[in-house]
Amino acid sequence: MSTLTEPAEAASGYRAARTLPLRVELVRQLTRRRTLVMGAILAALPFVLLVAFTVGGSPGGRNNRITLMDTATASGANFAAVSLFVSAGFLLVIPVALFCGDTVASEASWSSLRYLLAAPVPRARLLWSKLAVALGLSLAAMILLPVVALAVGTAAYGWGPLQIPTGGQLDAVTAAQRLVVVVGYVFVSQLVTAGLAFWLSTKTDAPLGAVGGAVGLTIVGNVLDAVTALGHWRDFLPAHWQFAWADAVQPQLDWSGMIQGASVSLAYALVLFALAFRGFAGKDIVS
Repeated sequence: MSTLTEPAEAASGYRAARTLPLRVELVRQLTRRRTLVMGAILAALPFVLLVAFTVGGSPGGRNNRITLMDTATASGANFAAVSLFVSAGFLLVIPVALFCGDTVASEASWSSLRYLLAAPVPRARLLWSKLAVALGLSLAAMILLPVVALAVGTAAYGWGPLQIPTGGQLDAVTAAQRLVVVVGYVFVSQLVTAGLAFWLSTKTDAPLGAVGGAVGLTIVGNVLDAVTALGHWRDFLPAHWQFAWADAVQPQLDWSGMIQGASVSLAYALVLFALAFRGFAGKDIVS
């Protein structure tokens, strides 16, 4: 089948910018079962942690070392910070890979992609709409977890300052502001996963292949970062900076690590997004 292209002559009243409105795509994605299931899992995690701390008792330092995990029950802010700590390395990768990797490939698997383009929705417009909604849902997922954790932690341990493992504390208002910085950084650091998943989504008709490929390569990055023999080469791995947000929960906010991590992630993401748009522009759509 020949490649679908935009009409040579636009029909009366046709406006490319009005095709596939964001609100329509957002409603479609919000009502999908995978979105609801992922939201439920993220909202349930703080309750799982609360039960774990209730059953196992308050965490304590080991070998006279106190980590962020050991301060989980100090306040609602600490509980929220710990929830982000245990999920940022892998759990939060899943919704990003799912929302960005499933978005185009699912349309191809349902054989509806060619009909969207024949509507006619310009290819670039289709990708921009789907990418914007996918990134929006990814950000919402990252906001949902700490918000629920903060509410659950405050109900269980009270509203108070964030206790810093290395000593000192941040007042509750400052702690809430720092958590916003943390969420923002985690989102930016996951853009490389989003870019990889989105690019794969434009290359395959199998949604699980795009999602699994993005998750798998993210895991490979984490493994490579653990190879200390690579030395300074690890600085070019997005995984090397995934916990740079820890500098935001210190008495003095240090931006250096987060700036480096954000730069690496954005560089990879821009290349991957560009590859997705360029490849999809000339792709022969047969499904």
